[in-house]
Amino acid sequence: QVQLVESGGGLVQPGGSLRLSCAASGTIISPNVMGWYRQALGKQRELVADITRGSSPNYADSVKGRFTISRDNAKNTVYLQMNSLKPEDTAVYYCNLRIPIMGNRMYWGQGTQVTVSS
Repeated sequence: QVQLVESGGGLVQPGGSLRLSCAASGTIISPNVMGWYRQALGKQRELVADITRGSSPNYADSVKGRFTISRDNAKNTVYLQMNSLKPEDTAVYYCNLRIPIMGNRMYWGQGTQVTVSS
């Protein structure tokens, strides 16, 4: 089994920054893709960004230029640096681990709330 534990959410003013972290533990099969999704109230869960073990990132258009995803393979940890936050970034952010060679099997963290408000 795989466990994902997120940290770093909170309340921030518009224009501010937050850094999310997610540590994976358990039996982690490679190659894999780690990423972040978010779900705002009343909306569907959407991909924010993901990154392969080779550190090739992929971003949603809405966060390009503001968010940066990175990973530390030795620590099985993925990070999301969020800058220039906007109220529309408010959501529960979920860490995700995807295993392409297992039919894109996905594992999820418990979620961390990010609220952007003045």
